[in-house]
Amino acid sequence: MKVELLRYTPDGEKLIASAAKLCYSSVGISNIEESLNKENTNKFLSMLVELGHESPIEHISFTFGVEGVSRTLSHQLVRHRIASYSQQSQRYVKLDQFEYIIPPSIEENSEAKKLFTEAMEKDQQYYDKITQILFEKYLKEYLEQGVKEKEAKQKSEKQAIEDARYVFPNACETKIVFTMNARTLLNFFKLRTCNRAQWEIRRLAIEMLRLVKKIYPVLFKEAGPACLKGPCPEGSMTCGEIAQVRKKFKEM
Repeated sequence: MKVELLRYTPDGEKLIASAAKLCYSSVGISNIEESLNKENTNKFLSMLVELGHESPIEHISFTFGVEGVSRTLSHQLVRHRIASYSQQSQRYVKLDQFEYIIPPSIEENSEAKKLFTEAMEKDQQYYDKITQILFEKYLKEYLEQGVKEKEAKQKSEKQAIEDARYVFPNACETKIVFTMNARTLLNFFKLRTCNRAQWEIRRLAIEMLRLVKKIYPVLFKEAGPACLKGPCPEGSMTCGEIAQVRKKFKEM
């Protein structure tokens, strides 16, 4: 898994403080900006975080680039709807040798890993065969319609891989760029850094949190699973490790 913070709103903590102060101020925006320094910005931002006044933090955003993750992960990721996503397309990109993610439980079991790897290799073989069968079918049709050979081949390949991709597994590796505002990020961290979250997206969420904490430590100082600031919301399904979890995120 490779996670990069590609872009973020510069001077974001000051921007949030300015926007929040405007709600309660009779002076103009420029005057508010000029009155803010690092010390009083951090103090005001800490107060916002404690109060849970989250709407002003929507003014700043973060763009991540992620590679080496599975389609299982991306299916979960896009459920966070207040965000923008651009994902590598299996419809337009022919995968002559697709990469795949092996879950740790399978990686550490030689028998399971052998079966898993064989399944991935068969998927590639089936994809290649189906692509070729459909390519020949579409090419023949286009040529009969009088389409020039070069254009006919391009169209045929595109149509062939559009349907052949259905054989790819959830383990198939994907690449994705996405942008979230800070409020969405906090919600994402609350849900996906929890021990009860699926292992792969939990790894992603924790690495994202490490990256944004380096940029804006005050804003994200309380970020993490819901149990950091209260009882575990999972009830009887709790992991039972609340003390260890709080220590881990406090030291992050």
